[in-house]
Amino acid sequence: MSRARDLALPALYWAFVIYLLIPIAVMVAMGFKDSRFIGFPIENWTLRWYGEVVRDQDMMAAFGYSVFIAVASTAGALVLGLLLGLFIGPNRFFGRAVLFALMALPAVMPGIISAISLRLFIRAIDLEPGTAAIILGHTIHNVPFVTLMVLTRLNALKPSLIEAAKDLGADELVAFCRITLPFLRPALLGACIFALLVSFDDFLRSFFLGGFEPTLPVLIFAKLRSGMSPEINAISTIVLLITAALGIWAERFMRRNRA
Repeated sequence: MSRARDLALPALYWAFVIYLLIPIAVMVAMGFKDSRFIGFPIENWTLRWYGEVVRDQDMMAAFGYSVFIAVASTAGALVLGLLLGLFIGPNRFFGRAVLFALMALPAVMPGIISAISLRLFIRAIDLEPGTAAIILGHTIHNVPFVTLMVLTRLNALKPSLIEAAKDLGADELVAFCRITLPFLRPALLGACIFALLVSFDDFLRSFFLGGFEPTLPVLIFAKLRSGMSPEINAISTIVLLITAALGIWAERFMRRNRA
């Protein structure tokens, strides 16, 4: 009985992994098919659709626009998340749990509710839909993830290190720059990569807050309304590879810094 259970658990695990990977593998394969018909069998393989993606000015413009929004919103989220983490982490004050719950709310709120709320919010402050509105929405959504990573890392920081720096003559700013900030670097890098990927892939907030210039997910959605094409599979594969490469690099960097 015990042996059967030991064999069943790995089998279920790999069956689940295969179940998750099969749709991705099919999407990647369709990007190399020498036909606009999406389906099997694949008789001829080609890189033509990747060339079409590079030559598609609308696609490249949307890709660059999404990168710009991701970088801008990530920068804002890092600053706000770091400040919130430094305020909530070491301090004990009345209402701390309430502040923490409010901070985490954008991360746990359903995406469609968050997008509608942000749309109503920008109308209330007379902010037109467009780049600034998307950056604001993505920043609000990413702040909880940055703050949580900062808080997790801060919990591992020994207070004696800060006290030793102050005993040696360092003030609060010097102690922060020499001790706290370098210690938080792996968490900040991980939060940066995560926020970049979340913002780049964010469809709902970009759709509700965007103006006439679409982000890449919004443009892909618009193209899907007229039917699937291998070009969409090609750009999706490119984004998948970039995402995987950034994730693997960030994971290896953080492992090196923890060692």
